[in-house]
Amino acid sequence: MKRMLINATQPEELRVALVDGQKLYDFDIELPANEQKKANIYKGIITRVEPSLEAAFINYGAEKHGFLPFKEISAEYRTKVPSDKKTEGRPNIKDLVKEGQEIIVQIEKEERGNKGAALTTYISLAGTYLVLMPNNPKAGGISRRIEGETRNELRENMAALEIPEKMGLIIRTAGCGKNVEELQWDLNYLLQLWEAIDRSSSEQQAPFLIFQESNVVIRALRDHLRNEIDEILIDEESSHKQVLSFLKQVMPHFLQKTKLYQDSVPLFSRYQIESQIESAYNREVSLPSGGSLVIDYTEALTSVDINSARATKGSDIEETALNTNLEAADEIARQLRLRDLGGLFVIDFIDMMANRNQKAVENRLRDALKIDRARIQTSRISRFGLLEMSRQRLRPSLGDATQLTCPRCKGQGSIRNIESVALSVLRILEEEAMKKGTEKVVAHLPIECATFLLNEKRSVLQELEARHKIAIIVLPSKHLETPAYNIERIKATEGEDDKPSHLQIKSENITVPEFAKKSTHSTEKPAIKEFLHDAPAPVQNKKTSANLIQRFWQKLVGTSKVEKTENSKQKRSSEKNNNLAEKPRNPRNTRSPKNPRNRTNERDRRSNQNRNTRGNNTARNTQKKPPTEKNQPGKDSLITESPGSVAVPEQKSSTSQAKGNRRSSSNRRRPRNPNYKKPENKQDTHLDSNAQSPSNEQSTAKPIEHTKSDNQPRSYANKFAEQKKQAADQVTPVSKAPSKAKEKTDKLPPSTDSES
Repeated sequence: MKRMLINATQPEELRVALVDGQKLYDFDIELPANEQKKANIYKGIITRVEPSLEAAFINYGAEKHGFLPFKEISAEYRTKVPSDKKTEGRPNIKDLVKEGQEIIVQIEKEERGNKGAALTTYISLAGTYLVLMPNNPKAGGISRRIEGETRNELRENMAALEIPEKMGLIIRTAGCGKNVEELQWDLNYLLQLWEAIDRSSSEQQAPFLIFQESNVVIRALRDHLRNEIDEILIDEESSHKQVLSFLKQVMPHFLQKTKLYQDSVPLFSRYQIESQIESAYNREVSLPSGGSLVIDYTEALTSVDINSARATKGSDIEETALNTNLEAADEIARQLRLRDLGGLFVIDFIDMMANRNQKAVENRLRDALKIDRARIQTSRISRFGLLEMSRQRLRPSLGDATQLTCPRCKGQGSIRNIESVALSVLRILEEEAMKKGTEKVVAHLPIECATFLLNEKRSVLQELEARHKIAIIVLPSKHLETPAYNIERIKATEGEDDKPSHLQIKSENITVPEFAKKSTHSTEKPAIKEFLHDAPAPVQNKKTSANLIQRFWQKLVGTSKVEKTENSKQKRSSEKNNNLAEKPRNPRNTRSPKNPRNRTNERDRRSNQNRNTRGNNTARNTQKKPPTEKNQPGKDSLITESPGSVAVPEQKSSTSQAKGNRRSSSNRRRPRNPNYKKPENKQDTHLDSNAQSPSNEQSTAKPIEHTKSDNQPRSYANKFAEQKKQAADQVTPVSKAPSKAKEKTDKLPPSTDSES
């Protein structure tokens, strides 16, 4: 069961987690003091144009100016160059844009380190099902994740939309299965939003914020909320109201899945994901089999190393390496989503000798990355055991949002030991002493380093003072930590300081780092606030929406033929039900003659008939059905014609019913008995005989009554006993028919055994 958990109890952090049972597979966090600026729309001013970079720097209201490449400048902001000044090749950016020009830009990439934000003038407005690009008509299409017949269907729906000229449109993955009405509803909302942005951009002077992207809750609902999400839990009342107001307008069918969590146990602790979130901050991540991942960040790329560690479950080293690499592939894809890492990655898998094992690991990694929303490109495992891949940076990574550079190691991750720092300081002291005009050198060192120099290296310091005729003063400071130190060189021309050495120790004058300062963040107020849909989303009727097979059949055959086939199916089903209701349950001996059991029964019956006397044959022939008497001449032809005329269409109807109801229990094939006649034909024989002549009513009714006694199933175990009884009573027939029927049947000639 997949759930969306929204934790908003702490005002400093807003967290959104997507879990499958108790497995965390996506995570997003936002700090209100450092809101995301990506996709925000500003009105800025061009402050500088750099032809060497083919870019312009934009002042949009932030401390660092944004970077706008030349290819991201739309045609509406470029000035037309006269034909006299046109040059061959690429135009100069200084001729197309001017400093001081106002321009509407959107943040494409946020600030990272010393780099400013990357900007673009091609605006893209993300809706629930669509993405509108109001000034980029060449862009547009359908999401790459949509494939197959759904892509063709959405292409038809897209052609039916009323898209203004000079605008582009992209259908998102959430647009799958949506009809034209729902897509047009979302398009109308985006068009109204763009009109509001265009109108408000001329109301103020640049720079200012025009439109702000939604907060993390609305973004998570818009980007991650799919039909596979079974429950939405929010542990804060105001956020719960915000979610409900958004869902009422956009996704009303998700309202019943939204719940307010009010238990005393924290929401994330209830589903045991706090420890999984903490693993996203660690450098080393453990694997189930005992292996581990080591993730290191550098300026150019992110390296991932797989270690087997305590993984010893495999039968040999190759199997152990394969199992560890397969587990690592799944965990790497999960960690990339949790940490939201972007850029280049180099993964060092454990060496495997078999090529099939390498392909298995590559396929496992690609399958694990399919659920990721970011664009990802992967390569093959090289002969060095390395796999290269790249991932789109959707938002600032977890480390950029919540982690700071260590003030002691400056982000390096390790520091020098005490001996190394002390010896380095000793060499620097010697260099400063060799300079001309130096009177004394003062070294401010951590207590550990100063203790090492004053004790272990005292003789070296005395030698330096004697050789260069200077004074070296070592001052231990409790405010310094390795590897920090400070060395001052005092010249002879400068005035001497008569203070004793213990008074020369500097007091704590460390600049307060940025993270320790009180937050003075001033939130910008956008010109457009809470722009919502003017009407709720149209509800799609699931009964009228045809499934994929029906739509495909309609395209091939047509609507009229489809309706005919549906009507014919309904008629068949009604006829089938009527036949089953009218027809009684068949006796046991109605199986098909193709049954091998029936063949053995026929052989036994023929042999038994040959053993019997002629009188027995005459007695048996009286029990046969009237159709066998079709060769009788004279006045009895009327008796044989009426059943015979019914018997031919009766066989056809029985075969057609057997085809239509092949799997029904009532029509199971059973061995044929020559003494059996179907009960349905009673009415037919009456009707046919009445249609021929009223004088045949009695003659046709008597054989039918005669067959009624023979329709009862006989036991094959008592077969020989019956034959003995028939031999003893040759004159008296076995059937219980009336006396008139006996006289008529005795007059009939005996039939041949070939028919039996």
